[in-house]
Amino acid sequence: MAKVKTTFFCQNCGSQYAKWQGQCTACKAWNTIVEEVVQKADKSDWKMSTSVTNKRLSKPLLINEIDSTQETRLQTNDSEFNRVLGGGIVPGSLTLLGGEPGIGKSTLLLQIALKLPYKTLYISGEESQKQIKMRAERINPDNSNCYILTETKTQNIFKQIEATEPDIVVVDSIQTLHSDYIESSAGSISQIKECTTELIKFAKETSTPVLLIGHITKDGHIAGPKILEHMVDTVLQFEGDRNHVFRILRANKNRFGSTNELGIYEMQGSGLREVTNPSEVLISKKDDELSGNAVAVTLEGMRPLLIEVQALVSTAVYGTPQRSATGFNAKRLNMLLAVLEKRAGFRLGAKDVFLNITGGINVDDPAIDLAVIAAILSSNEDEALQKDFCFAAEVGLSGEIRPVQRVEQRILEAEKLGYSAIFVSKYNTISLKNATIRIQKISKIEDLVRFIAH
Repeated sequence: MAKVKTTFFCQNCGSQYAKWQGQCTACKAWNTIVEEVVQKADKSDWKMSTSVTNKRLSKPLLINEIDSTQETRLQTNDSEFNRVLGGGIVPGSLTLLGGEPGIGKSTLLLQIALKLPYKTLYISGEESQKQIKMRAERINPDNSNCYILTETKTQNIFKQIEATEPDIVVVDSIQTLHSDYIESSAGSISQIKECTTELIKFAKETSTPVLLIGHITKDGHIAGPKILEHMVDTVLQFEGDRNHVFRILRANKNRFGSTNELGIYEMQGSGLREVTNPSEVLISKKDDELSGNAVAVTLEGMRPLLIEVQALVSTAVYGTPQRSATGFNAKRLNMLLAVLEKRAGFRLGAKDVFLNITGGINVDDPAIDLAVIAAILSSNEDEALQKDFCFAAEVGLSGEIRPVQRVEQRILEAEKLGYSAIFVSKYNTISLKNATIRIQKISKIEDLVRFIAH
């Protein structure tokens, strides 16, 4: 009988302690440290079968001897998912997908599994095979490559993997798995670490990519130890409001691609539809010109987006004016208001200012500063901007209009969507010669004020 070992883990951050204490010294959370029984059994490999003897031994190689040819990525039939991953699924990689309950994590990965041209094993610890079949019939009823397995014990899962030999493995979710090597309940810190370690070893030895679904805490972080995000190769975040139809897929970590890419989906009865032209979705269709609306050209990774900025400036009813921003940094909004007051002479100290980025997305690109200023001025003067004008520039504390990166790509996107003029910084170097859109260069915030006033 192996010796029983007990350790104490913080259920919030995963820190380990030799004895119980009331507060975690790492994350400062109270009453989150619990005792877990860890009983290690002898184990040699993730494979339980002894028939396989061609175990590959790792040996050091000179860096010049290593084959530098890139492995071919596995292409899914989802262009948005491919873009966020950096061009497809890398063989032998572990990808972790997190998001709010009911946001569509299981639907997204089931949809990808059903549309893949490769043999796929979809492992679920939360739903039965019949329940998954009901959802699959809405998404893609005719599929002969996807196998469904309902199992939570990792030893049984690896036996089925050995028998099926899939090209891709999907696990829903990592918090439901448990291993015989750890004597604690599923979802605990030690179980998540052990199950993930076994999956990593399997993925690296067989070059089989594994897609994991992870639950999140009430703070929005992926549940379990923080080391889970360090262990996997890619961490994806699935965002959106369950009251709206649009979902956004972001990469928080990606060892094989950019973390700035963005994928947009629309939730429908038949699954998630890819939004290939998000600019048309993020800009509302209206016939009347309304004050307080401005269009900004932003970048998410390599993709230019046109988003609509809405502002409302009204007289403060209470003594203290309100400053509210949705989808935009509230501190940056206060900074831009201070610049308007100091450099342009607008008295906004006794007025409420509300700002909203339409479409339910969060933007941190400083290039939307000029659009925010234009929307606030438009609402304050109650004068509508021309709906075929757009903006792409950063605003400095001294009121100067600062240049932004890849401005030519932004100009071409605005031109493609039919805009007649774009406002950029005077200090941007632009070499476009055949552009039909009018490029309005300004250097100070006063130039924009004079243009709007006229």
